[in-house]
Amino acid sequence: MTAGAVFLSSLGAGGAASAQAATTTAAAVAPGAATAFAAPGATLRLGARGSAVRTLQVRLRELGYEPGRLDGQYGGATQAAIWAFQKVNGIPLTSTVASRTWNALESPRAPRVLVPRGRPTRVEVDLTRQVMVLYVDGRVRLISHLSSGSGVPYCETAVWQGRTQRFCGDARTPTGDFKTTWRRKGWHRSYLGQLYNPIFFNGGIAFHGALSVPPSPASHGCVRLPMHVAAILPGLLGTGVPVHVRGRFVR
Repeated sequence: MTAGAVFLSSLGAGGAASAQAATTTAAAVAPGAATAFAAPGATLRLGARGSAVRTLQVRLRELGYEPGRLDGQYGGATQAAIWAFQKVNGIPLTSTVASRTWNALESPRAPRVLVPRGRPTRVEVDLTRQVMVLYVDGRVRLISHLSSGSGVPYCETAVWQGRTQRFCGDARTPTGDFKTTWRRKGWHRSYLGQLYNPIFFNGGIAFHGALSVPPSPASHGCVRLPMHVAAILPGLLGTGVPVHVRGRFVR
């Protein structure tokens, strides 16, 4: 099954439950250098269960990709972590974990550094690859799949502040250098929809959880994250932390 065919099912109504579980199962320490790893080699598809799936989950977390619960069940959270890993390692996105992904898990690439002289603690958003990397004290702490602004101009009507209003924009995630500012816990209603655990960094543009985080840009301009990632991010990312947005997605 292709990535596009599974994103709605893998990040659907169960996203909130996965997010809550991730809060209590996230790694307590920052991921370190990759250790020796022997891939089990089994071909895994969405919905698979068993020891090979748990081995996959443990390896992803070790490398900084958060797969949610280490429960041996290949669900939406694990899928999102696989997508992030495949993006960083130049592998076409797929929900199937086969030889190419297993081989890369044995000899993984590090994410491309966008700001070599950036602060030791910072966030880098790669719009080209649709990946977010959080560095803490100079080390990779979290790598996540994301979906940024679609770039498709929009005009939408919504009830906001007690009256019906029309909102238009270019659905773009601007590049540049910013800092995290205010945030909200849980679901936050904006004039363009619901944001889960938003952390704002450029005016009304935020990192936030969403039930739909497809493989390509689809937001109004915010950086959508998988629900389980958005659940743990506020505990890892403080206020005033540099956020560097670079690149351009080519369809």
